[in-house]
Amino acid sequence: MHVYIYDDYLNKSKYNKAVNRMEIRLTDLGLNGKIIRLGGIKNIKGTIQNEIKLGAKTIVAVGNNQTVNKIIGAIIDTDIYGDFQKKTLLGIIPIGDDNSIATSFGIKNEEDACNILLARRIEKIDLGLVGDHYFLNEANIGSLGTNIDLGDYSIEAEDKGIVRIINLLSDKVNNINSNPHDGLLDIVISPRKKSPTILKLSKFIITSITEQLLVDGVISVKTPVEVSVVRDRVSVIVGKDRSFQ
Repeated sequence: MHVYIYDDYLNKSKYNKAVNRMEIRLTDLGLNGKIIRLGGIKNIKGTIQNEIKLGAKTIVAVGNNQTVNKIIGAIIDTDIYGDFQKKTLLGIIPIGDDNSIATSFGIKNEEDACNILLARRIEKIDLGLVGDHYFLNEANIGSLGTNIDLGDYSIEAEDKGIVRIINLLSDKVNNINSNPHDGLLDIVISPRKKSPTILKLSKFIITSITEQLLVDGVISVKTPVEVSVVRDRVSVIVGKDRSFQ
């Protein structure tokens, strides 16, 4: 059984056509399921947990990066996560802007997403973890004054720029082919006027005096905070044109 989690911003009239196209396509493909709208839900975690207990096989985030982030956190934090990991998949139908996570999985638009759901190509991938917050794509922070502490030594950025902590890519940066199966995060320190420094790490503490770490473009987290990677944490339905193998 499919359960479709609609983000509340989809209630705006400008998204009506996209939602209607999606629903017609899902019906044509025989992928009908239960619809849950986040705008009327106070306890997302409890709602998803209940749907899994009732037999949901695929939880589909309909929306953008923020929608996916809400659902990932809710699913993983449930007491029955073990059942999810074995039986329930995550699907994504992107509508609107801010959909770099869907792009990473090779999902370009709502119609493409419906076809990918039907094909049911599955990848089990790593997740990044910032404190208590999981991320699929990346976290980033301004580089000036940012310190990465590895225990035995530390690295401090002294120039303005950006630090990207990448689990999987939605774009091509510095010829990195990020691999969400290797148990490592790609850290790219990019000063504005110097060549980037690239590291592969599994765990570290990041600190910034002036800025917060932005997780998947959705959640801002105060530093210092521990950043790590969790192996094979979620099974996702992906497209052929995903950014990883």
